[in-house]
Amino acid sequence: MSDLQLHSRPYAAVLSAAALGALALSACSGEKNAAAPPRTADTPVASATSSPSPTTGHPFTGRPGRNGPVLAVKIDNTRSAKPQRGLLSADIVYVEQVEGGLSRVMAVFSSALPPLVGPVRSARISDLHILPQFGRPAFAYSGVQGKMKPYLARAPLIDVSPDTTGGAYTRRGPNPAPYNLYASPKQLLAKATSATKARDIGFCFGPAPSGGTPTTSFTARFPSTSFVFRWSAKERRWLASQDGRPDRAAEGGQLGGQTIVVQRAQTTRSPFHDFLGNYTPLIHTVGTGTATVLRDGKAYDARWSRPSETQGTTFTTPSGQPMTFAPGQVWIVIVNAGRPMVP
Repeated sequence: MSDLQLHSRPYAAVLSAAALGALALSACSGEKNAAAPPRTADTPVASATSSPSPTTGHPFTGRPGRNGPVLAVKIDNTRSAKPQRGLLSADIVYVEQVEGGLSRVMAVFSSALPPLVGPVRSARISDLHILPQFGRPAFAYSGVQGKMKPYLARAPLIDVSPDTTGGAYTRRGPNPAPYNLYASPKQLLAKATSATKARDIGFCFGPAPSGGTPTTSFTARFPSTSFVFRWSAKERRWLASQDGRPDRAAEGGQLGGQTIVVQRAQTTRSPFHDFLGNYTPLIHTVGTGTATVLRDGKAYDARWSRPSETQGTTFTTPSGQPMTFAPGQVWIVIVNAGRPMVP
């Protein structure tokens, strides 16, 4: 059954099937027990052989921090939207392919909340395949094509778009609409009091594994845009550039993370498209594949595995050991498994 087919069925049935048939997720996050929601009949059972955690920090960053509810925000990632605001405070930054070979960001917050985040833009079908691993998070976005609305209505999330939480949004800054819509994460979460708190999604933090290739820069390519991540020994993190320009934050400084994961996943054509006829990619984040993990000035070959949409993604070394991340912000840059292509 494909990822897209899962979204054509009621979510209760999907969760039940996942609980009965999926492999258990081996957890490495330090907050696994404290952050997990109450167990139900549909909750996947953790493996009895799960590895102990190397750290006891936040499950998304491995650092001490508030274990708050999860908020995911869709943010424009084109030149017209730069510089973005709030990304420096994100725990996880997902970069996904969208129409025309461009990219869009989904920022995930829990341990810290910036005053504002944006510019907020529209949702995509691949978001609905990534989000179930967080339980029932709050999801902020601005607009969605009409054919996707039934999928959003069935998804296990709390809608905090302008349609439901208009008072949390404001238009500001030098960029014209639609690149000037910002939201207050605090106000968004005030309307999502039942949002799931952060829990284990498969990340494992700790000392770097053996091996790795010393690397000063690494390029991740999409069909119509590219990212270069350069190691900064001074800042102890990878600094991001997009299309040859440093990716600056509106608050000052350059965007980037302590760990960058370039995840290769099959990208196919979804039935959705924009008003120009460009089809929306469907990114298959359930399954297995390869990845390159950047941390501490080295690049590591890795494999990823995600048994079902309600479970997170584990990363392992070629020898099968957990691929540990450096504590701090994590970027998950999802590129096509193969050459860059527009489906």
